[in-house]
Amino acid sequence: MRYIFHPEALREYEETALYYGEVSAALAEAFIKSMEKGIEQILDFPGAWQLVEEDVRRHLLHRFPFGIYYTIEEDYIMIVAVTHMSRNPGYWKNRLKAR
Repeated sequence: MRYIFHPEALREYEETALYYGEVSAALAEAFIKSMEKGIEQILDFPGAWQLVEEDVRRHLLHRFPFGIYYTIEEDYIMIVAVTHMSRNPGYWKNRLKAR
């Protein structure tokens, strides 16, 4: 199965990686690896993660306070948001209309 990012989710991912890169290159690399591992786990077991809203699931990253919010579509996984867990919950819901 393949995956795609909602454009705003991709922006969140990139901005977070850049932020960690300003702190430390090693920290940015660890964040990216954590994201890659999280996406790989989602692709391997798409239905295994917690439902948070109708058909939206959340995978929590290890070591970083971020969640990957995604939906399981017919032919792919749609990553709807990459969000810090202290961020306003549900801010990403309007993105579901674009599917």
